[in-house]
Amino acid sequence: MSSQPSEPDEELMRALYREHAGPLLAYVLRLVAGDRQRAEDVVQETLIRAWKNAGQLNRATGSVRPWLVTVARRIVIDGHRSRQARPQEVDPSPLEVIPAEDEIDKALWLMTLSDALDDLTPAHREVLVETYFKGRTVNEAAETLGIPSGTVRSRVFYALRSMKLALEERGVTA
Repeated sequence: MSSQPSEPDEELMRALYREHAGPLLAYVLRLVAGDRQRAEDVVQETLIRAWKNAGQLNRATGSVRPWLVTVARRIVIDGHRSRQARPQEVDPSPLEVIPAEDEIDKALWLMTLSDALDDLTPAHREVLVETYFKGRTVNEAAETLGIPSGTVRSRVFYALRSMKLALEERGVTA
């Protein structure tokens, strides 16, 4: 008597594979909607479980195919349930190439812009605020400020020129 557990009969496993692998694969293919790789994995797992339970299969009377079909069906069901229970994973690598918006740079830019606006005359600052920051047209700004539209155009031109110089003094280039 050997103290090691007896190994399942290799010939039994070869016979199971020859006799049942083809029909089992055809059955499982229908269960997994034609996904051949998945079906082959299920058949392999089914035969591994048969190998692990070879002692029971040897004692079984009749065909083992119903047992194999039941095990395969349960493996497919378990796989389906586990995929439903866990959300599908996505590859994070595309997110790594998308730069995150840097709020510090935005805050620094707004501070620099605000400082440059403070360097302008009040008349130039108010036409820029009306036209660029509030999005008004020249005619709307003229009406709001109570000045002619030609004056608004002229002030915007000179205000932008002064703003460009003020930004350049702060190290901002176009």
